[in-house]
Amino acid sequence: MGGIIKFILDLGAAVFLPIVMIILGLVMKMKPKKAIIAGLTLGIAFTGMNVILGFMFEAISPAASEFVKNTGIQLNSIDAGWAPMSAIAWAWPYALLVFPLTICINIIMLIFGWTNCLNVDLWNVWGKIFTATLVAAVTKNIVLGMIAVGIQVIFELKNADITRKQIYSLTKIPGIACTHCMTLTGVLLAPINRLFDFIPGLNKSNIDANKLKEKIGVFGENSVMGFIVGALIAIFAKYDLKGILNTAIQVSTALVLFPMVAKLFMQALAPIADAVGDFMKNKFKNRELYIGLDWPFLAGLSEIWVAAIIMVPIELFLAIIMAKTGWNNVLPLGSIINISLVVPAMIVTGGNLIRMILLSIIVTPIYLAVATSFGGIVTNLAKSVGTITVPNGQFLSWFAFEIPTLRWSLAHGFNIIHGDFKGVIALAVLLALFFYYINYMGKKDEALGE
Repeated sequence: MGGIIKFILDLGAAVFLPIVMIILGLVMKMKPKKAIIAGLTLGIAFTGMNVILGFMFEAISPAASEFVKNTGIQLNSIDAGWAPMSAIAWAWPYALLVFPLTICINIIMLIFGWTNCLNVDLWNVWGKIFTATLVAAVTKNIVLGMIAVGIQVIFELKNADITRKQIYSLTKIPGIACTHCMTLTGVLLAPINRLFDFIPGLNKSNIDANKLKEKIGVFGENSVMGFIVGALIAIFAKYDLKGILNTAIQVSTALVLFPMVAKLFMQALAPIADAVGDFMKNKFKNRELYIGLDWPFLAGLSEIWVAAIIMVPIELFLAIIMAKTGWNNVLPLGSIINISLVVPAMIVTGGNLIRMILLSIIVTPIYLAVATSFGGIVTNLAKSVGTITVPNGQFLSWFAFEIPTLRWSLAHGFNIIHGDFKGVIALAVLLALFFYYINYMGKKDEALGE
């Protein structure tokens, strides 16, 4: 049975989630034709988004690598992106136990009214497994790894509850929330964003990509912004004219295509969300339930890509500065476009581009430090998998790390059994910030209304 589940999950989000959504639609009494079309459209949307993401990564990653090479700084830990981390997670002997644990916690929380979110993004269960592997690797305790999974699941569902209205105000897609763990970084971003409210000038700024277009005309278009930013990255990498123009066009192409593909998510999800809403209203009287999904339905928002691309040279600069001080040995590469940071920044700020960039600059050092901290552990886990080759003297890590503060705090906080007290302090601070975050986003919810 475990082998069957793993096989289905290994199909990837573009195949697995459409299957789940078609079954969900049929259970929710959608007509078979509508359920199948909605599911297939969702698969097409995921595939299209991945194609464009891959296209952008291929354009920017070599330029980023050249940028670092030109500085002469040696960074011996390579950011491999999320795919190898997923392989490490699934290779964990207890990985399949996380799947039923995740579902059970969600059902219990729904029954007792502790959440209004039905999370169907079960493909991303690997992210919870990855947390468990890190905690187990640090503490040498499997049970503590599973407890960490439970904490992460609860945090994800509660976060979906308190960010749903903010996400709807940005996407206008009804009946859904984002349950991807990356959005939990908002816990760290919210108090900083609140401080911005007291800074003259910044406290009244509300520049998003659409308003930028209105103010600066042609320079605010996705195509032009993409061309300019892509060209700047290539110039920093010391490309020749041909390389600069090609990189500029590739980034420009990606920024134009993202919103087009994102519309497919709305086409796929709207009818399923409506069906789930109707069904749940009959089962849970006086409850407004919604479905939790992976982050790509947000990918049509140009603020994400403008902020992420602008951050590329800044990330590399910070990586170099921190390397000189001994705080970093990671070369951002596989996740150089750090969606894990700009997506929660967008949610917390309501799409305010200036604040998104400032928050990303302030918090990027934490991502680099955590990736460096876990480099040895990730490398050893990768070697234990057997399918990932890491050369001698080289380390493997993951710059994006999705929820760096939570994963680090859980791993080291639970390691108090071995006298690691710094993690307990970090975990206590993070818990306090989470309660602040609930209150902060709750006030934003009230301001947005129904």
